[in-house]
Amino acid sequence: MLYTARQERYESMTYNRCGKSGLKLSAISLGLWHNFGGIDKYENGRAMVRRAFDLGITHFDLANNYGPPPGSAEESFGRMLKDDLSPYRDELIISTKAGYYMWPGPYGEWGSKKSLVSSLDQSLKRMGVDYVDIFYHHRPDPDTPLEETMAALDMIVRQGKALYVGISNYRPEQTREASRILKQLGTPCVIHQPNYSMMSRWIEDGLQEVLEEEGIGSIVFSPLEKGILTDRYLNGITSDSRAAGPSVFLRPEDISETRLAKVKELNKLALERGQKLSQMALAWVLRGGRVTSALIGASKVEQIEDAVGALANASFSQDELDRIEYILK
Repeated sequence: MLYTARQERYESMTYNRCGKSGLKLSAISLGLWHNFGGIDKYENGRAMVRRAFDLGITHFDLANNYGPPPGSAEESFGRMLKDDLSPYRDELIISTKAGYYMWPGPYGEWGSKKSLVSSLDQSLKRMGVDYVDIFYHHRPDPDTPLEETMAALDMIVRQGKALYVGISNYRPEQTREASRILKQLGTPCVIHQPNYSMMSRWIEDGLQEVLEEEGIGSIVFSPLEKGILTDRYLNGITSDSRAAGPSVFLRPEDISETRLAKVKELNKLALERGQKLSQMALAWVLRGGRVTSALIGASKVEQIEDAVGALANASFSQDELDRIEYILK
């Protein structure tokens, strides 16, 4: 059946300006890192993307190597564009990245001009689009001069292959220098994508100040700390959870008894607020307006609905913030 987007999709979503740019992002964005690859059920991924858009999520975040297998998430998303979302392309913010390992040889990863340009050309073909809205350098390259990497991003914008550029996983001083170079070239860095959650707070040690000074927005990944900041592990590790499987991203030791006790206390506070723990965790990273968007992953439609539901109670009293600090100390 032909997909028609929900008419009320923009009524309940919050849209935040990205730094000092004209770009606005939905407060909740959908990442296609897992569950959208060639090994996953296409119709499930399709249902999630459609529901996300119906709820006002306009930003869909990919990378060249998302899958598995690498590249297949972009292929799946390209198919979803063709099947459902092509009439709405001008309402979408599509991003992709390059920098992690994608293909053999010296240009299949890192940050050379050869690598970034080749990778984006491949990504555009996989998705069947002429341009992406945001193109990121996915991680700093210790061996390629930063000037070369940033010049590649500038060239990509001038070629019309991306509207905006960003960086991911850059530390504060690297971010400041990358921003300086890009401003000099005339293509400012508009966004940074770091990890951030109640339990992983390194961006508070200087990066957020740099982003504010440079006028750069931020979209944070892993705001639920790989699922730990949900109600999934309140009773320990279940047989169907990610931690019980072969995941290299979430290990049983990541959910220690000490950590689990903190999660249970946070869950009590969330329930007092009339929220799920996951919703409180998303609202927390968005508090105060320093984060532009929270990037979620999902394996089913209900998780996307829950995430958007976090925006219904996105403010915190000082007492609640103090309780969170006390629990996590």
